[in-house]
Formats: sequence, C-alpha cells, structure tokens
Amino acid sequence: MQPLPIDPLLPSIVAAFERSRALVVEAPPGSGKTTRVPRALLDAGFARAGEIVVLEPRRLAARMAARRVADELGERVGETVGYTVRFEDISSAKTRIRFVTEGVLGRKVLSTPDLAGVSCVLLDEFHERHVQGDVALALVERLRRSIRPDLGVVVMSATLAVEPLAAYLNAPVLRADGRRFDVAIDHVPAPDDRPLASQVASAVRRLVVEGLDGDVLVFLPGAAEIARTREACAKVAAEGDLLLVTLHGDLGPREQDEAVRPASRRKVILSTNVAESSITIEGVVAVVDSGLARVASQAAWSGLPRLRVEKISRASAIQRAGRAGRTRPGRCLRLYTRADYDARPDQDTPEIRRHDFAQTRLDIAALDGLAAGVPGGIPWFEAPPEPLVRAADTLLVRLGAIDAGGAITPTGRAMLRFAVHPRMARVVVEGERRGVAEDACVAAAILAEGDIRASNRAGFGRTHGHDAPTERSDVVALLDLFREAEASSFSGGVLRAAELDGRAVAAVSRAAAQLERACRIAKGAPPADPEGALCMALLAGYPDRVAKRVRPGSRQAAMAAGGAAEIAETSVVRTAEWLVMLDAEDKARASGIVVRIASGIEPDWLIEMFAGDIVERRSVVWNGQAERVDARDVMAWGELVLHASDDDRPPAEEAARLLAEAALERGPATFAPEGAIDRWIARVRFATSMDASLHGPDDAAVRAALVSLCAGRTSFAELREAHLLEAIRGWPGAPASAVERLTPERCTLAGGRSVAIHYEAGKPPWIASRMQDFFGMVEGPRIGGKVPLVLHLLAPNSRAVQVTADLGGFWTRHYPAIRKELMRKYPRHAWPEDPTKPLPRTRP
Repeated sequence: MQPLPIDPLLPSIVAAFERSRALVVEAPPGSGKTTRVPRALLDAGFARAGEIVVLEPRRLAARMAARRVADELGERVGETVGYTVRFEDISSAKTRIRFVTEGVLGRKVLSTPDLAGVSCVLLDEFHERHVQGDVALALVERLRRSIRPDLGVVVMSATLAVEPLAAYLNAPVLRADGRRFDVAIDHVPAPDDRPLASQVASAVRRLVVEGLDGDVLVFLPGAAEIARTREACAKVAAEGDLLLVTLHGDLGPREQDEAVRPASRRKVILSTNVAESSITIEGVVAVVDSGLARVASQAAWSGLPRLRVEKISRASAIQRAGRAGRTRPGRCLRLYTRADYDARPDQDTPEIRRHDFAQTRLDIAALDGLAAGVPGGIPWFEAPPEPLVRAADTLLVRLGAIDAGGAITPTGRAMLRFAVHPRMARVVVEGERRGVAEDACVAAAILAEGDIRASNRAGFGRTHGHDAPTERSDVVALLDLFREAEASSFSGGVLRAAELDGRAVAAVSRAAAQLERACRIAKGAPPADPEGALCMALLAGYPDRVAKRVRPGSRQAAMAAGGAAEIAETSVVRTAEWLVMLDAEDKARASGIVVRIASGIEPDWLIEMFAGDIVERRSVVWNGQAERVDARDVMAWGELVLHASDDDRPPAEEAARLLAEAALERGPATFAPEGAIDRWIARVRFATSMDASLHGPDDAAVRAALVSLCAGRTSFAELREAHLLEAIRGWPGAPASAVERLTPERCTLAGGRSVAIHYEAGKPPWIASRMQDFFGMVEGPRIGGKVPLVLHLLAPNSRAVQVTADLGGFWTRHYPAIRKELMRKYPRHAWPEDPTKPLPRTRP
C-alpha cells in the first residue's frame, strides 16, 4: 500500500479508541483518514462484535472510499468492505466495514433503535456540518449514554475547531499532519461577466500556455455546469492534448475511476465539491476554483430539499487550493477577486441552524416511542434553533404525523417507511389509502425533484406553455408526461417531444421506484376517480397551502394562511376555484407569491379530511355597499370561507361597534340635514363667547354622541332617523334655550324681510339681502343689541355690492357713488337719495 500521512498516527488511534471508545481525529484533506482509520480499526479486531459504519457526506465519497479500501484488501466491493447509499446497497453477510451516507444511519436507528450489529460509527468530514451528520452524532451519543456504552464513535474533521467536539464526547483528540506544499494563488483582477464555462476554458488555456506539466482539477457547482464546461474546454483540450474527465455523484463506477486513476495524458478533471475532501486524486498540480458550490438548502415555500448555487466559504476555498499541493508545489487560479474572497465567511453556517427540521423531528418522535430504556432527550452537539423546532412541530401536527403533545401518530409511523420529506411521505400514505399508491409515488418524486419540464427548469416563469390545455392539476399533467416517457423506456425522442429534462426524469424514476418498494399497494378495483384521489393525496401533504381564486378565470388567489398569490401562466390549473399550491416562488413584486405548480381541490375535501381543523364562527362584518352590519355563520379553513349563511340578528354589541366605526369614518355630518350640525356648533361657540358660563361640545363630544346613538342599531338608515342634531342640541353645558336666546337664527330688516343669520367658525355672524331691504335703517341689526352683524348688501342680480358691519358709514361714504351706477344698470328699482328713510310699502 502507498504510505499516507495518517499512517504513523494509526497505532495511537487504535490505542486511544481501545481505552475510551470515543475519539476525535483532526487531519487535513489528503492525509488518508477516510480509508486508513476504518481499516486500522478492522485490523485491530473492533469489527468482531459488529460492523464499522463510516458516514460520508456524499454518495460519491462513500462509493469511492469503499472501493479504495476494498482494493487495498485485494477484494471486490461488497465483501469485507461495502457501501449503502440511496438507491444502492453493495454489501453482503461478510461486510465488516460499511460506508454509508449520513441519512442512512438515521434510517438504521429507526429500524434498529439500539444499533445492534454495529460496533463503531465513524463520522467523516464532520467539519461540513450537514444536519444529518449532526443528527447521526446525537443519536449515537444518545445510545452511548444509555443502553450502548460499548458503542464506539470516531469523529474525523479537517478544518473544524475540535475542542468543543472533544468536550462533548469526553474524548481525546489526535492530530495528523498532511503532506503540504506551497500553492501559488492567483485571483482575477476584476469580476468576469462571461459565462462560467468560458472563464474556465480561459483559465485552462492560461495554464497550458504557462507550461502545465500535470493534471488540473476544476471545481464547479454541479453536473449541468460540468457539461457546459466540458463543451467549452473541448478546443483547448484538443490543442493541448488534454484528457477531459468529469467527477460527480451521478456517474457510474467506471466514469468515477477514470477521473481519479492515473492516465497516459494530462487530465482536466471537472468536478463538483466532492473533490474538496474524502477523495484524493493523484497527479493534480493545478486547481481552477469557480468559488461556487451547490449546497443543500430547502425551498422556502415547501421546506423540501433543494440544491442552490452559493459562494463557498474561505475554509472551502483553502481546501480546494490545497488539492494542488499534495505532491509538489502547485497553482490555484481563483475565478473571483481577492476582495470577494476576503468578504466571504470563515466557515459555512452549520445546516442545523438554518434547515427545515420536520423530517428530523418526525424521526425523533418515532425513536421516543421505539427505543425502550433510551432517555427521551437528544444530546445535541449544537441544538437546533427553537423557531425551527416549532415550525417543524406545527407542520407535523397539520400533517397528522404527531399529536399536539409531540407523540407520533399511526399516520406518522406509516410515513416513516419513506425516506423523504414528511410532506412527500404524507402524499404517499394518503395515496395508499385511496388506492392510487403508484401514482402518488411518482407525484411525490416529481414534487421532490421540482419541475421535470426542461423549459421550467431552465428559467422560472416561461410563458410558452400557456397554450397547453386546461387541466385539473399540474401534477397530474406532469404525471401523464412521465408515464408517456416511461412507456417509451425514456426514449430521447419522446423526452424531447414532451420537452422533459432527461436528468430530472431519471431522478424521478429512481425516487418513485424506491418509494414504491416501501409501499403497500392496495388490491382490488381502482377508485372511481383516480385523478381526484391523487389530488386528495396532494392536499394531505399540503393542507397549509390551500388557496381560493378571487374570481373565475383570474390568476389571483387568496391564501388560507393570509395574503395573496398569483398563479403562474405556465400552470394548467386555470378554472379550479379552490386549489392547493404545491410549489411557488416569492417574486418580490406586488403579487408576492407566484405559484408554479398547483392542483385543484374541492372544498368538501377539507371537511372530509380535516374536520377537526375546520373553524366555525359567526362573522359580523360591515357591508359598505348596503351601509349596514351583516352577520354570517361561517365555516372557514384558515382565512378562507368554505360555507356561510346570513343571520338577520347580529350580536348587538358587535353590531354597534362596527356601525360606529363606519359612521365615524363617514363623519357625523352625514347623519343630519346638510350643514345643520356645523351651523349649530358655530352658534354654540358664538354663544359661549357672549356668556362665559356656557361651554359647548367639542368634536370629540359630537363623535361620542354619534357613537351612543349606534347602540341597538345596525344601519346608516336607522342612524339617520335617530336625530343626531337633537342629541347635540341637548348638550348640558349649553342649553338650547340659551343658545337660541343669544344667537337667534333670523332677524327682520326695515323692509320687512326676515333673513337667516349665518354663524361660521372663525367669522363674525353675517346676513345677506337686497340693498332695498336695508333702506330705512340708520345702522345694521345687532345680536343681543351688542354685536353688529356683517351685512352682505346685494344688487338685484343677488351679487354683493358691499360687505360691511357699518351700515351708517356705508350710506354716507359709498352709497351716493354706488347709487348712480345701480340706477343706470337697474332703472326699474328704487334708489332713493336718502337711504335712511324707509321706502313706501307697495301692495303685494
């Protein structure tokens, strides 16, 4: 065997493990810890009592590590050394070292709560802090602290500060040095706007021109970027006699081996971040780092797992660069600036702080009911944030997977058969109950994968599909397309004709097959309405995502959880009034949530399936159009009304409150003759200026009077008949009799005409009449014999000729000149020279 840096430390590792059964190993990438530590424990006899299980963060790492250890033993994979990953189990009764992905151990604990048959668990690359790795460590430690003190645990990490981990396990720490040579690092001087594939091709060309004499390792986010980059690098590879190979999790063993084994030509290895750790590739002298990776996240809408392209941390960037310095000094070309590198976080945020916790919470609930003698508490290395736990509990209760006390239900236990997110598991369980298990498996796989239509995967919101026929459900439409492709054995021509993404369809096929293997397929006649049964199964997984179209044909919908959503043009669900929103995106626009995958439902299904969650209440609302309080008995799902009936007698207190709110918004003046309230208030305020013992109502008092009149009434019509003006006139601080005495409504002029006195806030009282009505008056009328009225003297055309409070002064100074003009304009009217003398009365 080729010697590796970890080899001198192996005896100390075995001795420390034998003493404490717990150990933390800190070793840099490339030191050999992944393959040599499990082998050392095997050789020391620790596998006699059970398997040595090695947890890897990725399927590719698990497969390749198993093959490497098997090769070193001179065996085939599946004998002494095997592996178990999703969709694949290469092992046998002889297997003593089993490499697995992190989630596999969680499923093992569910089926075998005491981990019988396992002697030791190794957690490799723990510094990546995947949530399933944290869960696996917590479950192992839970057993070690209770019924399995003999269970060994070794945690191996490259960049994590290991002291807190050692304290958590009460374990010693052993450190190994790796072979490291200097790596010259170049950053781009400025951001490059070209496609990533073109940037990589330029970087590889630069290395060739500058004398490349070894292999190049290129880090890219995922398989799609690898395919585009391979095409972009084809020319420079041909010119430089380079071998282009790829390395990612979807490759078969032969392609993986081609990427890592020595070749007769210089290689350019286009890899995902799987090559950051766990796998050593000999011969690499240069690294091209895109600075990007597809990292596990979850869809904000559904909580389902997704892979999202993000910038890597500085720790990952350092690990990538170090791959060029394993055997000699190397180079690293970073396709991002030094400022960009400096701005990145030191480490990636552990997933347990930010990921959907529903699946883990369900597993824990199941363990509490399965593991006799194991304490209920989980000894977390780092506990998940409380908001994530609460959100998970809320969802699981809605799905019927746990009860309000957190105990798993029969439905929840049935969901555990499926190693998928609880939403998807609930869809399948309901599909089993309704006789559409196989279709439910495919539907769940489609939702977990995303959208299998190539156009929609390329860019959200494409509109060319809006001509597709209207259907009951987007999922049913996608299921039909999948079945068509499946019938052709997934022929490329059929996939292209249906505009399906081949990689996505293959992923759905694998996932659906795995779900079907765990299914209980019902025998007997299929349901009368298979599509309806499938739509009900979809509702079971998304009861919190119900919406109702605001009007027929509209793409706008109101959500049961509150707020609005818009149905995407690509959705074929165009007529269903009620629907469940299965996949959506927050577009940060006026419409907010844009729903890309929906399924029509019937409101009666909610009553049938979730009777305990239906809320019955009396709804008392203001009907603005009818100007009255309406009462309705409402059956509601969240914020949406399933059924309502009118009630002619709304609760008096609530009706009075709503009526008062609407009346105050409209204003008190609405409920009295036009201007009457303002005129009365103005009179009262003028009266208080004349008699200090009086105090009139302010605006608040007027509004209070209006509110008091709302008691026992339900409409504006009734309120208008309640005589608000009389209520105000009854204000005790200014009795109506005193106001009438101090501020008369009318006065009589010399000509015998009775005119209204106008009272306005901020103005002196005034009257208006024809000038002839004032002839015979030496001075104008006064209120209470004290306050002169302002006089508006009108010409025959009813326009004011003069506004004055000094009638005598007007007669003397201005009337002679104005008289001449008025005589000319209105010769038929009397214009005496002495206006202080009354005109002779004419017979009516």
